[in-house]
Amino acid sequence: MQERIQKILSARGIASRRKSEEYIAQGLVTVNGKVVGIGDKADSEKDRIVVDGKVLEERKEMLYYVMNKPVGVETTNVSHAEKPISKKPHQYQKKPPDQTVRDLLPAALRGIVHPVGRLDKDSSGLLLFTNDGVLSYRLTHPKFTHDKEYEVVLGGTIEPIALKKLEEGFELDGSITKPLKAWKVAPNVIRIVLTEGRNRQIRRMCQNVGYTVKELKRVRIMTLEDEKLKPGMTRALTAEEKKALLRSVAIQTK
Repeated sequence: MQERIQKILSARGIASRRKSEEYIAQGLVTVNGKVVGIGDKADSEKDRIVVDGKVLEERKEMLYYVMNKPVGVETTNVSHAEKPISKKPHQYQKKPPDQTVRDLLPAALRGIVHPVGRLDKDSSGLLLFTNDGVLSYRLTHPKFTHDKEYEVVLGGTIEPIALKKLEEGFELDGSITKPLKAWKVAPNVIRIVLTEGRNRQIRRMCQNVGYTVKELKRVRIMTLEDEKLKPGMTRALTAEEKKALLRSVAIQTK
């Protein structure tokens, strides 16, 4: 599939899209032996894409952080800015104080690391941040299947037949959801493990079998868990957590 070259470089972890554009503008990127320009496309599965060796060395400095996202915070990599209220550029009115995950990041990390996937505004739990495009690609592209576990508080006691229906899957947005793991941990609390990430999937699936989701929290991303991380807090992954996570998505084998 043809994609913009800066998008391919970002997905493969070479650099951010903006930095990739700089490399392309400097003539450091070739496709099948030809220097490419900004906006050119390539097929990463078929074409030979080469970036200057010195540039490739910059990938060594990868950052990995985890946040416990609170309810009411949007998963977006921008902050809500002030908007003009008149034609005079000096007059501004602040938007309602909706927080974003970027607002919760330490200032030194804003614009440096980016959220991998998303949690909707009404959900909470673990959210991974990184500048590692390869990891982001492996955890979000539909062709890969990686576990994400959620704790779901329902509006009523879950019946076995409804739990079984959730596991088997059904049609959403014109296609059948993948089979999943689901089990009861309390009369109205279940755990669900997804290997895909459709829009508001758990809420819609539960509604389909007759239940309203009262609370939804992500408790695990592949090997990554942290029950002690407080809502709104962010921390760096330990060396062991980083190694286990990269192994789990076949980026690192040792």
